[in-house]
Amino acid sequence: MIRGIMASSSGTSRSLLQRKMSRAQAIMLDLPNNGKATVDTEIVPSSLAPIAPILRVANEIEKDNPRVAHLCHVYAFKKAKEMDPTSSGRGVRQLKTYLANKIEDEKDELQLQRTDQIEIQSFYQEFYEKYIRRSQDTKKPEEMAKFYQIAMVLYDVLKNVVPSPAVDYKTNRYAEELKSKKEQYEHYNVLPLYSVGIKPAIMKLPEINAAFQTIRNVQNLPMPRAYVTFINDIFDWLSSLFGFQKGNVANQREHLILLLTNLDMRAKDHQSYYELDGITVKQLMDEIFENYISWCNYLHKKPHIRFDQDYAEQQIQLVYIALYLLIWGEASNIRFMPECICYIFHNMAKDVYETLSRKEHPVNSPNQTVAPNEEYFLRTIITPLYQVLFQEASKNKEGRASHSVWSNYDDINEFFWTEKCFRIHWHSVFEGYLSVDLAEGQLRKEILDQISSGKFHQKINFVEVRTFWQLFRSFHRMWIFFIMAFQAMLIVAWTPAIFDKDVLRRVLSIFITSAILNFLQVTVDTVLSFKAWRSFELSQTVRYLLKLVIAALWAVVLPVGYSSSMQYTAGFMESFNRWIGHFQNPSLYNILVLLYLVPDALAAALFFFPSLWDKMELLNWHIVNLVMWWAQPKVYVGRGMHGDIFSLLKYTMFWIILLIVKLAFSYYVEILPLVEPTKVIMGIHIENYLLPELVPGATHKIGVIVAIWGPTVLVYFMDAQIWYAIFSALLGGILGVFRHLGEIRTLSMLRIRFQSMPSAFSYRFVPSSSQDTKLKHMDRSSKPKNNPNFSQMWNEFIHSMRMEDLISNREKDFLLLPHFSGDDSAAQWPLFLLASKIPAALNMAKDFKGKHSELVKMIKSDDYMHSAITECYETLNHLIDGLLEDEADKKTIKKINDHIEMSIREKKFPEKFKMSGLPLLGVKLDKFLYILMTDCEDDGVCKAQITKALQSIMDTIQHDVMVDSQRVLEGVQEPGHSAQHQKEKQSFEKINFHNTEVKFGREKVKRLHLLLTVKESAENVPQNLEARRRITFFANSIFMSMPRAPKVSDMHSFSVLIPYYKEEVIFSDEELNKETEDGISILFYLRKIYPDEWTNFQERLNKNDKEEICKWASYRGQTLARSVRGMMYYRNALELQCSVEFNDNAVFNEDYTRMQALPDLKFSFVVSCQIYGALKSSDDPRDQSRQKDIQKLMLMYPSLRVAYIDEREETVNGKPRKVYYSVLIKGGEKFDDYEREIYRIKLPGPIKIGEGKPENQNHAIIFTRGEALQTIDMNQDNYFEEAFKMRNILEEFKHSYHGHQKPTILGLREHIFTGSVSSLAWFMSNQENSFVTIGQRCLASPLSNQSLAKVDKF
Repeated sequence: MIRGIMASSSGTSRSLLQRKMSRAQAIMLDLPNNGKATVDTEIVPSSLAPIAPILRVANEIEKDNPRVAHLCHVYAFKKAKEMDPTSSGRGVRQLKTYLANKIEDEKDELQLQRTDQIEIQSFYQEFYEKYIRRSQDTKKPEEMAKFYQIAMVLYDVLKNVVPSPAVDYKTNRYAEELKSKKEQYEHYNVLPLYSVGIKPAIMKLPEINAAFQTIRNVQNLPMPRAYVTFINDIFDWLSSLFGFQKGNVANQREHLILLLTNLDMRAKDHQSYYELDGITVKQLMDEIFENYISWCNYLHKKPHIRFDQDYAEQQIQLVYIALYLLIWGEASNIRFMPECICYIFHNMAKDVYETLSRKEHPVNSPNQTVAPNEEYFLRTIITPLYQVLFQEASKNKEGRASHSVWSNYDDINEFFWTEKCFRIHWHSVFEGYLSVDLAEGQLRKEILDQISSGKFHQKINFVEVRTFWQLFRSFHRMWIFFIMAFQAMLIVAWTPAIFDKDVLRRVLSIFITSAILNFLQVTVDTVLSFKAWRSFELSQTVRYLLKLVIAALWAVVLPVGYSSSMQYTAGFMESFNRWIGHFQNPSLYNILVLLYLVPDALAAALFFFPSLWDKMELLNWHIVNLVMWWAQPKVYVGRGMHGDIFSLLKYTMFWIILLIVKLAFSYYVEILPLVEPTKVIMGIHIENYLLPELVPGATHKIGVIVAIWGPTVLVYFMDAQIWYAIFSALLGGILGVFRHLGEIRTLSMLRIRFQSMPSAFSYRFVPSSSQDTKLKHMDRSSKPKNNPNFSQMWNEFIHSMRMEDLISNREKDFLLLPHFSGDDSAAQWPLFLLASKIPAALNMAKDFKGKHSELVKMIKSDDYMHSAITECYETLNHLIDGLLEDEADKKTIKKINDHIEMSIREKKFPEKFKMSGLPLLGVKLDKFLYILMTDCEDDGVCKAQITKALQSIMDTIQHDVMVDSQRVLEGVQEPGHSAQHQKEKQSFEKINFHNTEVKFGREKVKRLHLLLTVKESAENVPQNLEARRRITFFANSIFMSMPRAPKVSDMHSFSVLIPYYKEEVIFSDEELNKETEDGISILFYLRKIYPDEWTNFQERLNKNDKEEICKWASYRGQTLARSVRGMMYYRNALELQCSVEFNDNAVFNEDYTRMQALPDLKFSFVVSCQIYGALKSSDDPRDQSRQKDIQKLMLMYPSLRVAYIDEREETVNGKPRKVYYSVLIKGGEKFDDYEREIYRIKLPGPIKIGEGKPENQNHAIIFTRGEALQTIDMNQDNYFEEAFKMRNILEEFKHSYHGHQKPTILGLREHIFTGSVSSLAWFMSNQENSFVTIGQRCLASPLSNQSLAKVDKF
C-alpha cells in the first residue's frame, strides 16, 4: 500500500453570508432534482424527515403538472403542522414559513380550480401506467425504485386531496398493487433479489440463484399466525421470532448469499451447476462458529447448535448461520465484544431449537400478549448492553481518567469469559415478549450488578496502573537476564585466573540476584493487579499469593544456602572438570539452585514441544488446567498459538546468536577494559581533596567509580536494541538476496530481464488447468514468444501511469507492448528496448564488407536488434500487402520477399544486396510512414502521396539495394495483359487506404515509424523517478516466490474499507489558488514539486479545465479522492482479468455474463464517512463542498458505497429526542445525480463512545462483503499493477507454513509517496523503507510465527 506521512486535516470556517433560513439537521433523500428546487429538500429538519420525499416529488413533477406539485406542497405543509404543532423542533418554524410563502406564491401564479380531485387521480393513473407498468421490462431496478417512490408520495397527496369515498376503483387498485410489491421497488446494494426491472448480470449466475433458493426454503418451519408480513426466507422467519430490523435483514440476506456463492463457485464446473453443495454450507458454518465452539468448550458448555430430525440439516444450518449474522449485523458497538455476541447467540440458538422442537411459533402461544416488532431485538438485547458500555465510557473523561476506574470494551468482554455471565437471567421468547421500556429492562441492571460494585469496577484479568514500575513489570525477563549476565561477567573479569576455585562459587551467586529480582517482579505484579482481585477466582488469588510467598522464600533460602556453602572448600575447583561441581558430595547451595531451576527447566522443555503445549492450552481439562495453573493465568485469548518446532528453532537461534554476540562485545569491549583501572583507582589513597568529598568517609572512591562505570552500564542495557537493528538489517539483506529482492532495481537491469518477464508473468498470474512445472514457464533458454496476456496487463499498467501523468505521450509509446491479433513469427518488445536499433543496424550495414555469417553474428549478438529488424521486416510486408490492390504490384513485392528469404537461406545476403543502399531505403520508408500517419481530408490526395512514396521505395530497392533486380523481377505482369500495356501502366496506382487503417491502425504505423527513425537511446525512458520505481518493483516482484493466481471465479472475495472523518476530498479551485502569506498557492507549490507531471498533464488535457486541474492536484495530496481512485484499481484489474480469462469463450452468453458479474461478486468498496449526514446539514461552505465532492465520487465510481451515521430528532411525548441510524448509500445513474439509500439500521445510541477511528470502521463493517477485508487509511493510495496481484495475495490465506495454522492477518509493504515534499518527509520515507520494511521482513522470518508479512512482493 501507498500512503502519506500524515492524514491531511483542515479546519472549517463559518460563512459570512446571510442565510434566509436554517439548514440545521437537514436531510436529502434520493429522488432526482435539478436547479434551484434543491433548496426545498435541503431545508427539511431531521425531525420532519418524512416531508423531504414529498418536496422532492413536487420538484420532480413541477414542469409536467404544476397543479399537482402545488398540492404536494400543501400536503407537506399540513403534515409538518401535524408532526410538530408547536414548532418546537430545530428548524421546523423556518420550514413552515417557507412552505406557507411558497403556497401563497403558487396560488397567485396558478389558476386553481375545483377539479383538483380529478386532476390528481388522472395524473396518478397516467404515471402508474407509463412508469410502473410499462417500464418493468425496459428500465433498471434503480429507475423503478425511483418511480415507486414518486407514485407512493403521489398517492399520499391524493388521499389528502380526495376523500376516501371519492377515490375511484382504478386508483385504489393501482395503490394496492404498489403496496403489495413494496420490496420489489427498493434500492439494492449488489443483488436486486426481489426488484423488478432489467436484472444485472450477477443475477443471471446459477450459483446466485441456487443460494437464493436455498435460503428461501422455509418448508416445515413453524409459522406465526399473527404475523402480518409474508415470510419469504429464513431471515424473515428469524425476524418474526426475535424482531430484527428490516435493513439488517436485507443486508445480511445479501451477505449470506454472496458468501455461499463465492464458496460454492470454487473448483466447480459452472456449466453443470444445478444446486448448492451441502459441503459449502458446512464449510461456512465451521468458519463462522469456530470461535463460538471454542468459547463453549472453554466454559464447559455444550453448544446450542442442535438439529431436529424432522428438518433438513442444511436448512437448520442456514438458520443458525443467518441468526448469527443478524445478531452481528445489529450489534453496533457490541461487535467489539465477540464473546458477548457468542453469549447472545448461545441463548437465542436455544430459543430457535425449542421453537423447532415444539413445532410452534412463540407468537402463537396463548400467553403472548404482544408480537416482536422490527426493533424488538435492538430494544431488549443490544440497547441494555450498549448502555453499560456508554455509562462506563462516560467515566473515561476523554482519556484523562485512570484506567482502573472504568471498564472498556475488553474489560466487559472478559466478563463473558467466565461462567458468571450465565448468572444473568435470559428472557426466553417462550416466557413472553417484553413490552417494557428501555429503562425497565432486566438485562442492563443484571450486567451492571455483575460488572460493577459501588465505586469499584471489577477488572477480570488486567488493570492498567500508570507507573514507572511498568517498565520493569513488562520486561522483567529482560531485566533479570541482563542483570544476572552483567554480574557473572563482572565476577569473571575481576578474577585474574578464570579457573580459580572461588570463581564458580561467586558466579553461582547470580541465582541469589535472580531470586531477589523475581521477588521484586512478583511483588510489583501483585500490587499493580490488586484492583482486579475482586473479580478473580479463588484459584487466581491463591496463585498470586503463593507465588509471592515462594518468591520471598527463595529470596531468603538461597542467600542462607550460599552463606553456608562458603565454608565448604575441600577439593572444590581443583581442575576444569570440577566447574560443574562435586556430584559425589554436592553443597547445599548447589542443591537449592537445582531445585530453583526446576520450573524454568520444565518450561524450557515444553517450549521445544509446541504441539504439546498447544494441546494442553486448548484441551481445557481440569487436570491440565491444574498443571498449567502455575505457569500462566487462565485466559480465553492467546491459547494454542505457539507455532511449529521449526519456527521456534529459528526464533531461538536468532536470539541465542544475538545475545552471544552482544554479551561477548559487552565483556571484551565494555567491562573487561574497566576492571584494571577500577582496581588501580580503588588502591589509591587520597588524604586531601581539592573539592568536597562526594561521599565522606568512603574508602574506595565511590564517586569516581560511579562516573566511570555509569555510562558503561547504561550502554550495556541499551545496546541490545542496537544489536537487534544490526542483526535484522543483516538478516533482512540475506533473506532479500535469497528471495531475489533488488535483482531489478534500475532500468538497465530491467532491459536485461525483460525477455523473461512474459514467461514469469504467465507462471504467476495466468491460471492453468494443467499442472505445469515451474521450469516449463521459467525456462530462459526457450525462444521468446508473444504473450497476449502479458501485453494486455502491461499496456493497462502503462496507460494507468499515463492517466496519472507520470509519463508523457512519447514515453507511453515507447513503453507500450504491441498485442495485435496476428501470427507474428517474432516476439515484439516495447520500443524503449528497441529504440535506435534499426538506425544502428543501418549505420553498421553501410560500411559492412564481410561475409553473411559475420553479418548474422553481429545482428544476433544483440537480441533486441534482431527482434527490431525482424519486426520491421514483417510489419512492412503486412502493411504494404494490405495497401496494394493490384495483383501485379503484390507479385512484385512477393518476388522481392522471396529473393530476400532465398539469399538468407543460401547465406549470400551481402552478395545479392548492396548494403550501402540500406540507409537511403530507411529514409524513403520514413517518408512513407509519415504520410500514413498524417491526417488527410482528401482521400485522393492521400492515395497519390502513398503511390509516389511506394514508387520511390521500389526505385531505391531496384537501383540502390538489389544487385540483380532485373533478373529477379522478370515475368512480373498481370494475367491477360501484354508487356506493352504493363509498361504504359503506372505501378502502385490502386491503393486500399481505408483497409490499412482498419487492419493495422495508426498505432502500429506509429510504432513502425518510431522504430525506424528514433536514433537516440531510450535509457532514460521513463524520466519520472516514481514511474521508474513502480516499473522496476513490479518487474522484480513477478520473479519472486508467490502463490500462483487462481481463476477469478476461484479467488477469495474481498472488500476494502476506508474510514473518513473530515479530511479533504477534492481540492477546490479557490483552495488551490489561494495564496499564503509568502504569496505561494497550493497549485504553485504542487507544480514546483511535480514539474514533469504538470507538463504531462497539460499535454494529456490540452485545455485549461478547472475541474481537471482540481483532480490533478487532489491526486497529489492526501485526499479521499486519491484513496478512492487507488482502491478502484482493484475493480479495473478484476475486469481485465475477467476479459482475459473469458476471452476465448466470450461469444457464449454464459461466459459473457460471468465476465460482467464476477467483478461485482468478488469486490466491494465502502467508505465509512460517519459525518456525511452532518456535512449535508452544515452551514459551513467547506462542509457542503466536501459532501458534494463525496457525492461526485459515488457518481464517478458506481461500485463505491458510503456508510454514514444519520442523526435525527424524533418527538416523543412532546420532547425532541435524538436517534441514530447506520446508513449505506450509493451514487445514482446517468438519469439521477443524487445518492440513494440502500440500508438503514437503527443504532442504540451514538457510535463514538471510545476511540473514534475503530468505531467509525465498526459501524460500516456490516456493509462489507467477501471473505477478506482490507482496511485502508484515508491517506493511502494504490497502483494498478499492485491491484493486479490481489488474487496472489489472497492465496496466502490458503497456505499454512511449516505445518502452522493458516494466517488470518496479512501485512503489506507501504511506500511514503510524500517523500519528496520536505526533508522531514524524506527522512520518514527512508525510515519506513529501512526500519519498518526490513524489520517486518525479519519479524516474518525468523522471529514471528503468529503473523505473515509480505513486505517484498506486494
